[in-house]
Amino acid sequence: MDLVLIGIIAANALFSFKGFGDRAFFRKFEFHIASIRNGEQYRMFSSAFLHADIGHLAFNMLTLYFFAPVVLLYTGAFSFLLVYFGSLICGSLLTLYLYMDDLNYRAIGASGAVIGVLYSAILLQPEMNLYLFFIPIPIPAYIFGIGYLLYSLYGMRAKRDNIGHTAHFGGAIGGYAITLAKFPEMFTNNTFMVVILAIPIIILGIMAKMKKI
Repeated sequence: MDLVLIGIIAANALFSFKGFGDRAFFRKFEFHIASIRNGEQYRMFSSAFLHADIGHLAFNMLTLYFFAPVVLLYTGAFSFLLVYFGSLICGSLLTLYLYMDDLNYRAIGASGAVIGVLYSAILLQPEMNLYLFFIPIPIPAYIFGIGYLLYSLYGMRAKRDNIGHTAHFGGAIGGYAITLAKFPEMFTNNTFMVVILAIPIIILGIMAKMKKI
């Protein structure tokens, strides 16, 4: 496994486990609109290294573990970091934009950065398949990616947990845009995937404009 990937997974694990056992630490570094508006912008970055529980952490890190090598292979370490942290920031910025007036809004999780990497990997290797534990047949990775975003849309509307579902969309936009900027030939060489991955992003934009989220 690449040292860059090991470092990111280790940082997420260490920061998250500290948060599991230290509520004050968790509250200090989570995404919180009122605190961010009061000058604590570091939360827009630090919150992406906190997780709700071990299951949340494991799901994000496993997803990263499976998809990050594709991005690393095609782009190298520097561009991979650009995708990861660019998607992280895009996720936080979209969340801040949509919930600017909800001063009590809180969220945590690396999902924005992870789904940015996921979207990048699918664009780079569109024929990729996944084998999920509960489904014994290969699932096209783009189906997983789109399904993940649609689930996130449900999570945004339901608001039943502290997971940053909105950041998933911001992260997807970041990974999508950064990868296409680096490989613009995909617009002609991989048009189907470029269009299909844009669909859930467009749905989010429409729902946001209609104030349905």
